Amino acid sequence: MIASLIDVSHLVEVSGYPILFLLVMAESGGVPLPGETAVIVGGVLASQGKMQIELVIAVAALAAIIGDNIGYQIGRKGGRWLLERPGPFHRHRLMVLETGEPFFENHGPKAVFFGRFILGLRTWASWLAGANHMHWRTFFLWNALGGICWATGVGLVAYFIGQSASNAITTFGIYGLVAVVVALGGTFFLHRRHRRHQRIDQAAEESKRRQRAAETADGGNA
Repeated sequence: MIASLIDVSHLVEVSGYPILFLLVMAESGGVPLPGETAVIVGGVLASQGKMQIELVIAVAALAAIIGDNIGYQIGRKGGRWLLERPGPFHRHRLMVLETGEPFFENHGPKAVFFGRFILGLRTWASWLAGANHMHWRTFFLWNALGGICWATGVGLVAYFIGQSASNAITTFGIYGLVAVVVALGGTFFLHRRHRRHQRIDQAAEESKRRQRAAETADGGNA
């Protein structure tokens, strides 16, 4: 696959926002390139002061929306046969048809939004929407919402996790990043729960202490 041949971290660090835009737009338009990985790398670089997270998110969102609209027009003009015909990425396109069509049937226009967050379907969702002749205004609404939410979510997660995200991606790929997020979230939840129980125990102990003091005072007065 093309994505496995590209050193995304090096490309984004050297070429910056233009390559980030091209990778995300190409992936959204139907070329299986590592657009999401590029956004993650951009977020990590922003956490190191090498890029600006606001621009990373804005560029990624704009590229996603433009790329999806290109894919929509290709799917609308070419129809289903474009996804079925032999040629580059034929196996991937058939897999998308197999999983994507039931997904679109179940979720309707919202599938454009949800498809943005699903690996594989993200690349071809716009083609499916066009091939199914979804109204462009409906497509654009859900496409824009999905692109903005996706770019913001992925960019901010990578930005706040910083180097931990970079190490996880290098070692385990995108699932490593998910594991880091889950681990940090679980640690935070357990810490908050422990602190809450501590406060409850301290309040109970203080109440008992005051009760004993009151009983002692009552006994002295008697």
